[in-house]
Amino acid sequence: MKRILIADDHALVRKGLVQVVADAMDLEVAGEAATGSDVIDMLRSDPYDVVVLDLNMPGQSGLDTLKQINAEFEEIPILVLSMHSEEQYAVRVLRAGAAGYLTKESAPEQLVNAIRRVADGHRYLSPTAADLLIGFLDGDQSGPPHESLSDREFQVMKMLSSGKSVMEIGEILSLSVKTVSTYRSRVMSKMNMSSNAELARYALENDIIV
Repeated sequence: MKRILIADDHALVRKGLVQVVADAMDLEVAGEAATGSDVIDMLRSDPYDVVVLDLNMPGQSGLDTLKQINAEFEEIPILVLSMHSEEQYAVRVLRAGAAGYLTKESAPEQLVNAIRRVADGHRYLSPTAADLLIGFLDGDQSGPPHESLSDREFQVMKMLSSGKSVMEIGEILSLSVKTVSTYRSRVMSKMNMSSNAELARYALENDIIV
């Protein structure tokens, strides 16, 4: 029996995922978490075979939680289950160490199959995510501009798009205004943009939810 930890900040979503997994005789939902810090605390206190992780949680982001899990519990595979399309996040989370990526629009049986696959030490990718990853590995530069950003630059870009000021971002990320301004300059240069309004429009058009 594989022990599964499900992390999602929406209680109704978690309950739905628990029911899907409970229908599989070889899987057991052994824990539920609503925040990234809860995930880390639970992994430190109990054994799990797979973490099913949402990207959008309060406090520590899902991406930062993913990195911390890899640093502390590298033997535990992580399946990212997100509302974002593969085009927006799949390559980024796979680069960060996820064993698989699945959207919340996927069928229940896909989730169960994905959990089983990563639990057995394999990767799970949809055909779309696989194509994106192959393109990245082949050096394909035709992807969306935000894929060229580092994880920190991407984080700053999302905050700028939501209307946060450089000072506010610095307070949230515990960075100096000068450092955030440097990240902002890099984002603008890489994405060939000149204003926060352009970033906001791009985020809206590309369904990058902040």
